[in-house]
Amino acid sequence: YFVLTLVEMTLLRLGGMTFFDAINHAFATMATGGFSTKNASIAAYNNPFIHYVITFFMFLAGINFTLLYFGFSGKVGRLFRNEEFRTYGLIIVGVTVVMTLGLYFSQSIGFEPAFRAAIFQVVSIVTTTGFITENYLEWPYFLTFLVFILFFSGGSTGSTAGGVKMMRHIVLIKNSFLELKRQLHPSAVIPVRFNGKAVPQHITYTVAAFVLIYLIIFFLGALVMSAIGLDFPSAIGSVTATLGNIGPGVGSVGPVDNFAHLPTSGKLFLTFLMLLGRLELFTVLILFMPYFWRSH
Repeated sequence: YFVLTLVEMTLLRLGGMTFFDAINHAFATMATGGFSTKNASIAAYNNPFIHYVITFFMFLAGINFTLLYFGFSGKVGRLFRNEEFRTYGLIIVGVTVVMTLGLYFSQSIGFEPAFRAAIFQVVSIVTTTGFITENYLEWPYFLTFLVFILFFSGGSTGSTAGGVKMMRHIVLIKNSFLELKRQLHPSAVIPVRFNGKAVPQHITYTVAAFVLIYLIIFFLGALVMSAIGLDFPSAIGSVTATLGNIGPGVGSVGPVDNFAHLPTSGKLFLTFLMLLGRLELFTVLILFMPYFWRSH
C-alpha cells in the first residue's frame, strides 16, 4: 500500500502536479476516498497523463490486496485464475467499451477523449473512489443510467473499495441460476462454486441477506430523503452515493455538485448511511438488535 502510494505520488508529480496535490491525490486514490484538493476534482487537470495514472491506481486499489501481493511477487497467474478479479476486469472493460462508443458517436469529441472519459468514470465509480473528470449527467440518458447501475457494483473483497463487492454479486447470481437447476432436479446437490470451491450454504444465505438488506436500506433511505424534501433523482442519488461510499451521485448531488445544500437532518441521515456502508451493514445494524444487549 505504501509503495503504491509513493509510486503514484511520484508519477503525478512528474505529470505536473505540485507536491502537495500529488501526495493528496495519491492518498485519496489508494484509499478510494476520492477527495481532491480542487473543487473540480480531476477535471481541474486537463492532462491525459494524470487521468491515466489515477485511473490505473484506482483500478489497483479496487483489487484484493492479497492478489496484488501475488501479482507483484511474479505469480501473475493467480490474478487471472481468481474469479472475482476476472469479473471485476470484465465489467470494467465491457462497460468502458460501451461508454466509449456511446460518447464517441453522441458527443463532438475524438475517440481518445471519449475512451479516457469513459474508463476514468467507470473505474472511479466501480472502485467507489468518486473522482470525476466529466459531468456524466450531461451524457446520453442510456450512459447516465449505466453509471447509476455501477453505483451498486463495488470493488473486490480485500480491497479499499466500498459498495456491495464483486464476490457477493458473483455468489448471488450463480445461486440464482443454480436454483433453476434445483427446481428441475430437486434431489440433486448442486452447490455454488467460487474459484472452483463449493461455497457453504450458510455463506450463500449471508450474501443473499446482505444484498437484500442493502436494497431495503436503499429504498427506505430514498424514502426518507424524499420526505426531507429532495426531488426523486436527488433522493436516490444521495442514498446510493453515501451508502456505497462513492461520493458523487445524481440529481442535485451529481458530479459537479455537493451535499452542502442539504438540510441538517439530511446530512445527519446520510452520515449514518456512510458509516453503515463503510462497516458493511451487519456490524452497525447488529447494535440495533435487542438480543445484542441481553446478558448471556
